Amino acid sequence: MAKLLAIPIIVIIHVGLIVPIAVFAAMAAGAATVADDRFALLAFLSDVSADPGGALTDWGRSPGFCNWTGVACGHGPAGRRRVTQLVLSGHGIGGVISPALGRMSFLTVLDLSSNGFTGEIPVELAALSRLTQLSLTNNLLEGAIPSGIGLLRELYYLDLSGNRLSGGIPDTLFCNCSALQYMDLANNSLTGHIPYAGECRLPSLRYLLLWSNGLSGPIPSALSNSPILEWVDFESNYLAGELPSQVFDRLPRLQYLYLSYNNLSSHDGNTNLDPFFRSLSNCTRLQELELAGNGLGGRLPPFIGDLSRRFRQIHLEDNAISGSIPLNISGLVNLTYLNLSNNLLNGSIPPDLSHIRRLERLYLSNNLLSGEIPRSIGELPHLGLLDLSGNRLVGTIPDTFSNLTQLRRLMLHHNRLAGVIPRSLGDCQNLEIVDLSYNGLQGEIPAHVAAMDSLKIYLNLSNNHLEGPLPIELSKMDMILALDLSSNELAGAIPSQLGGCVALEYLNLSNNKLRGALPTAVAALPFLEVIDVSRNGLSGALPESLQVSTSLRDADFSYNNFSGVVPQEGVLANLSAAAFRGNPGLCSNGNALGIGVCGSRRVGRRRAMLPAVVGIIAAVCVMLLCAAWCRSMAKARTTRQSTWLVGGQEQAEREHPRISYRELSEATGGFAESSVIGAGRFGRVYEGTLRGGVRVAVKVLVEPKGSGDGEVSVSFRRECEALRRTRHKNLIRVITTCSTANFNALVLPLMPQGSLEAHLYPHNDVGGGLGFEQLVSIVSDVAEGMAYLHHYAAARVVHCDLKPSNVLLDEGMRAVVSDFGIARLVAGVDGDASSTSSISTGLLQGSVGYMAPEYGLGGRPSVRGDVYSFGVMLLELLTGKRPTDVIFSEGLTLHDWVRRHYPQDVAGAVAHAPWRRDVVDGTVQVADMAVVELIELGLACTQYSPALRPSMADACHEITWIKEDLAKHGGGADAADDDGGRRSFSTTKDSLFSNSS
Repeated sequence: MAKLLAIPIIVIIHVGLIVPIAVFAAMAAGAATVADDRFALLAFLSDVSADPGGALTDWGRSPGFCNWTGVACGHGPAGRRRVTQLVLSGHGIGGVISPALGRMSFLTVLDLSSNGFTGEIPVELAALSRLTQLSLTNNLLEGAIPSGIGLLRELYYLDLSGNRLSGGIPDTLFCNCSALQYMDLANNSLTGHIPYAGECRLPSLRYLLLWSNGLSGPIPSALSNSPILEWVDFESNYLAGELPSQVFDRLPRLQYLYLSYNNLSSHDGNTNLDPFFRSLSNCTRLQELELAGNGLGGRLPPFIGDLSRRFRQIHLEDNAISGSIPLNISGLVNLTYLNLSNNLLNGSIPPDLSHIRRLERLYLSNNLLSGEIPRSIGELPHLGLLDLSGNRLVGTIPDTFSNLTQLRRLMLHHNRLAGVIPRSLGDCQNLEIVDLSYNGLQGEIPAHVAAMDSLKIYLNLSNNHLEGPLPIELSKMDMILALDLSSNELAGAIPSQLGGCVALEYLNLSNNKLRGALPTAVAALPFLEVIDVSRNGLSGALPESLQVSTSLRDADFSYNNFSGVVPQEGVLANLSAAAFRGNPGLCSNGNALGIGVCGSRRVGRRRAMLPAVVGIIAAVCVMLLCAAWCRSMAKARTTRQSTWLVGGQEQAEREHPRISYRELSEATGGFAESSVIGAGRFGRVYEGTLRGGVRVAVKVLVEPKGSGDGEVSVSFRRECEALRRTRHKNLIRVITTCSTANFNALVLPLMPQGSLEAHLYPHNDVGGGLGFEQLVSIVSDVAEGMAYLHHYAAARVVHCDLKPSNVLLDEGMRAVVSDFGIARLVAGVDGDASSTSSISTGLLQGSVGYMAPEYGLGGRPSVRGDVYSFGVMLLELLTGKRPTDVIFSEGLTLHDWVRRHYPQDVAGAVAHAPWRRDVVDGTVQVADMAVVELIELGLACTQYSPALRPSMADACHEITWIKEDLAKHGGGADAADDDGGRRSFSTTKDSLFSNSS
């Protein structure tokens, strides 16, 4: 070990910063030998608390450390090999970052990103005078950013994003680190102003990313001291003051400018946008501009169309912009995305928008626009989304929309449109969402429109004046998830062919003039969760298939002419009295439902008949199953194609090396209806007991009627492949599988606490539910499981259908993610499913309300799509609102609904959340802080653009932090006195729970 040189103590004072240079110099001298490099690496290894991926198993086994994983060497003095790079990104390493790394004086690249490092960033890293690249992104690091990092003169790449860093940004980063080209401090808890002073210069800076922090103050005018800036992202902070008029005009290379969701204003008391937009006239390379969510006032300048011809995206939503849409906006001929929604715009929609030929998404919703929809909109060849909802538009729906061959989402709801639904709308063969609700449309539903089998998400024609019968052609929508035709004047019978909509989850036919019986085929839809046929003239008995439904969670049969006995078992027995009132002919065998009690003679006859009916049904089912089994066994013997796939833990394999169809049938009572505990997209889940008494869940996959041949086989193979390649405490494990020519089943551990869905929405709505800390624990479990799938599994997996019903709870309320039937194995490191295995374009990637918006626009499955689903589920848990409830009652996504309450009315957003009743006075402040942070995380995960969403690793880190704080302060400590340096939210000054009833 080299001796330390005798160096006098020197202190540099710079902008209030005191740096003991002697310490750094002494460290550099002490790292002057090859032995010190080895010592530093071994010291780093000793501070690693966990290495689940085994990345460092070869460290220390040989003296030649240049061959150790992640270590690269170059030539030092006298030709000796010295460590120049340490790159250990994404290896799942935990522990703290050893200060000894500061001894490796020849280190140029240090990359420890996407791991689980905790603690603070060592100040000793400032001794690495040759360092050019430092990446610590996506860890759990906290505390302040060491000021000494700003003294690294060679540093040109700095990424500390996605941690828990707090405090202010060191002045040295902007005033001394003159070589910096890339600075990313985003997604932390940094506070204070952006310290780019007028006398500082970063002449090489090209990327400055500070989004999602707690930064305040104005946009610094010194940004113009970095003339080659290309990317500025200050989104989701608390920046205030006027939009600068003399900054961006000096940044001619600027391409991306993101200032959304701050507290910025326009000039002249928030009434004049012209000075800011005029300053962009020199930014001839500008491609994307985001100013959403600032409350900006004023009118769009008439010269907006004269700005950069390279503009691709403009986000101006959620402001207070008034006036009309400038006519010359059509000059931005290369725009693909224009969002002016949620403003105060008036006047008509300019017909010349059709000149923007590359436009793919157009949002003008929730304004004061009037007049007719221009027919020229139908001339946009690439338009995939059109949202004109929430305005005052009149006239008819243009028949030119039939020319929009790429159109996938059409939202015209909450306007004053009249006339008939154009038959030509059915020619849009890619439409997946159509919402024409809350207008004055008349006439019948065109059969050609009803036959659109491309609709995979929802059709909403509610609250119009539509009349005539329900078209039989609706049955061709065999992949649609939600159908709302309520509050019209539809008459006649409900066609039994509607049972052909095999994927339907939500059906609302209420408040019409329908007559006749509720068809058994409709009541027996395999995935139906909500049915509302209230306020019609329906009659007859309620179909018995409703009683045995495993998917139904809510129903409304009120104000009809139904008659007969309401069953006291199954889902109907758990509904409230409101679901049956207004049907004088209905009765029950008790008063639990709040309706009349049936006569004893009638009840006796039904009770006498019930065992016989059940016996006959059971016998028929057993016979059919036996026949199917016999056929499959015969075919297997002839073709020798029957296969057995055994997976799961070794102990489970020894206990159940093979399970035959016969054993599974015995375990589930012949796959009896009474054993059904759930239903998925391609089958049912049965509770069973294997020989020896082991309780299991048996997922049997069946081909749904009307689906394409082989979809179940694809789904079965995909789920087997996903489960075979993954193992994690928060993922369901497979005990074994049974597969023959005609039968596919997965044998899984039985989760005694059921699904998260069942706990969020108990049928009796009395008691139960989840406490706040329990909710956070479950969210943390789900995040860990998903982060493993995306980042740490041997084969990366995209789940594609994350929602509460696919989260199961074991006996200790630990959550596991289940149902990998439409999962994708990802080959690319970025989680892009363009290279996934076994892609089936016929399968919808998710469920309505939880599905990422890009999927509806033709995007391939990706890890960012899973992040969106996770964010929706998180917001649902916090607010107590189902995403489908918000979509159909207000025409909003859950993200939009929460964003309208955040940050000014968080109390209103969580006012009706069930967990609130379990928050006691002593933990209010801790819960307040956690709620705000979780809402922020949910909003970040559900951002429209996939690129702006955090990774699941980021989300997992954030939730772990919140969970630790709750555990630390849960006993009633005051979080305001010890917040670990995190930013404090103004919302927590007054308790969230004291502002609402």
